[in-house]
Amino acid sequence: MSGQDRPGAGVAGAPVLVTGLPRSGTSWTGKMLAASRDMVYVNEPLNPQHPPGRCPGVLDAEVTHRFQYICDDNAADWLPAFRDTVALRYRWAAELRANHSPYDLARLLRYGTAFAFGRLAGRRALLDDPFAVLSAGWFARRLGCRVIALVRDPVSFAASWRRLGWTVHFRELLDQPLLIRDHPELLALDDSQDPVAKTAALWRVTHGILTRTPGILVTSYESLAADPIPGFRRLYAYAGLTWTPAAERRIARACTGPSKEGGFRWSGLSRTAYRRMDSRRALDVAARGLSPEDAARVRALTLP
Repeated sequence: MSGQDRPGAGVAGAPVLVTGLPRSGTSWTGKMLAASRDMVYVNEPLNPQHPPGRCPGVLDAEVTHRFQYICDDNAADWLPAFRDTVALRYRWAAELRANHSPYDLARLLRYGTAFAFGRLAGRRALLDDPFAVLSAGWFARRLGCRVIALVRDPVSFAASWRRLGWTVHFRELLDQPLLIRDHPELLALDDSQDPVAKTAALWRVTHGILTRTPGILVTSYESLAADPIPGFRRLYAYAGLTWTPAAERRIARACTGPSKEGGFRWSGLSRTAYRRMDSRRALDVAARGLSPEDAARVRALTLP
């Protein structure tokens, strides 16, 4: 594998990808890693919704599906763009051609200056992107990313999606021939009208893919939330980040505030699910919104 395929020499110079299905704690984990002040936080470049996605200054490639599948057979469409992203090379002209609203211009300045300053300061890219979850192995293998994949308890995951009114559109997966070729188990998914069963099926299939993929660290959201300081200290070591007293204080403050699990908030110019919370207490209400019968169904549907 060429040096161009793996920006950064060794763990200390590698970009980091935090991924996992949406509502699995990726934004929270990404923000806690960014507390090191060694990283430039990049929010969901593969999200097909604008914002945060469809910003060619950040990622100069056309995203066509939620959970876009990237592999060696279509790498020519993605590798040059992601090399720029993880090297913190912002594409000013491409962004200006695509996006012109006042918000877009403010975001251009924020990301453009953050990329430029980060590159000069020797910082690394930290990609927080749940939509990269099915391509996590490619990010590790071709870009040299240290990949952290968050997995949430399936009942809590399904309850979170239920509270937000989200559903699964399996056509986004089935319309990607390379994804089906490499993961034929997806063919068993059917687009029924049962949102609980569909969410459980998405969790089961994605969990199976993650656990079989080399080069990524699969991490329990619940274990992090129950004991965040030692948990994040282990993730810092895995990502090659410096654990400092200042980072520990920032993480402790962010994980002991009032818990407000639902919804989203704006962080600077990025809309993320991160919020300050008491991570231990958040676990106590994680299954809120699912009936005992639905919770039992999710458990049964997600058993190995």
